Amino acid sequence: MLISKIIPAVKTEGRYNIFVDENFSFSLDEVQLVRLGLKKGDEISEERLNELRNESDFGKNYIRAVDLISRRLRSEREIRDYGWRKKWSRENTEKVIARLRERGYLDDEKFAASFVRSRATLREFSARKMKLELRRKGIAPETIEKVLSASDDFDEVRSLQKLIAKKRDKYDDERKFIAYLARQGFAYDDIKTAFADLDSEIHEKVS
Repeated sequence: MLISKIIPAVKTEGRYNIFVDENFSFSLDEVQLVRLGLKKGDEISEERLNELRNESDFGKNYIRAVDLISRRLRSEREIRDYGWRKKWSRENTEKVIARLRERGYLDDEKFAASFVRSRATLREFSARKMKLELRRKGIAPETIEKVLSASDDFDEVRSLQKLIAKKRDKYDDERKFIAYLARQGFAYDDIKTAFADLDSEIHEKVS
């Protein structure tokens, strides 16, 4: 078999379509093409053709992963799960993850810190709920503890106070309200203390 033609892809800039024996076979980006040193007239075996097609898949998988991360940071598990859903080969999935790590695009500690920062700013999270969500995203327990203990953004007491102020008017029954707050991961003693502090603050304003 011979590489009969190498031409720029019409729809994807920087990518090249490779034809073998006059039939389209696979595509590569410019970096891959230069690194592999392919040129028109090269003779290739069936085994080599399969290797090149696998390399083509890896390149497309990697670009897709970079695109995902450019929209928001991702954990390793999120990338791995995405690859599984899209039926990437296991080999290419791990290769993509290794390349992302190598280039600093994938870092679970940075992801966890960003996650905590965004949740602390936008929502009223308990530490328990924060940990649960991070574990679901595949973050190691020791990384979660490290990030939470180092964060200046997350204050569980402030989050609880904000949630109480936000939701209190919706509950006529304090016991139901306490149950709701407990389901959000806040400790009973912290809830009672927050209620007492808020009542004291309201009393001072009225006085």
